Amino acid sequence: MDLRLDGKRAIITGASRGIGLAVATALAAEGTDVALVARGAAALEEAAAGLARGTGARVLAVPADTTSSESVDAMVARVAGELGGVDILVNAAAQPADPTIRRDLAGLRDDDLRAEVETKVLGYLRCARAVAPHMIAAGWGRIVNISGLAARQSGSAIGSIRNVAVAAATKNLADELGPHGINVTVVHPGLTVTERTPAMVRGVATARGISEDEARAAMASGVTIGRLVDAAEVADVVAFLCSPRSVAITGDAIAAGGGARGPIHY
Repeated sequence: MDLRLDGKRAIITGASRGIGLAVATALAAEGTDVALVARGAAALEEAAAGLARGTGARVLAVPADTTSSESVDAMVARVAGELGGVDILVNAAAQPADPTIRRDLAGLRDDDLRAEVETKVLGYLRCARAVAPHMIAAGWGRIVNISGLAARQSGSAIGSIRNVAVAAATKNLADELGPHGINVTVVHPGLTVTERTPAMVRGVATARGISEDEARAAMASGVTIGRLVDAAEVADVVAFLCSPRSVAITGDAIAAGGGARGPIHY
């Protein structure tokens, strides 16, 4: 299927590694010009150089901090100037849940939640606010927010609150921007295989006193397909949502974790 992404211009935040980089790779392979955005300039430059070599696409590396409105505005202005506009925004600049943070009410620290909201909720909104005028002027756009299945699960109040907030922001943006030809969706990955996974597996194995193979099996035990999905597989879903072919989907949450056993979401 031709996703009709050739010549589109995309900003991907959190793009120096993990799901963000996988999304940038998928979009570049479809002929999209991509701007990789993250805070770490060195890692960002390395990722951009590798992506340009691998795909031949036009790739920009633009360091920015999404917790700062000034930094976000400057980043979008630069990308729009160098690429001639912005058609797609993929918000993926957020850290995975910190396993060292206590999950019970007594251990909840105000600043832990504030930090998560600052990055994953307000950060996403800052980027959307900055790109929206460019998309409105063009009469077309796609915004995809990467959230997580903690939005549908208990066990981590901070994880659930931040991810539900992203879903709520998504629906509000979709309703506001839809008349301008802009679709906004949220993707909920589950535990996903990325560069971080080997260390996570070792940590689970050590904590439980089991082998790494047993740890991998335990991590995938609640996944319907029987294994963890990888970042490239999540990126395939995102690439479709970024395309003109996804026009029928907006304001909705798309789970991309290989299926969760038990609950029915309707």
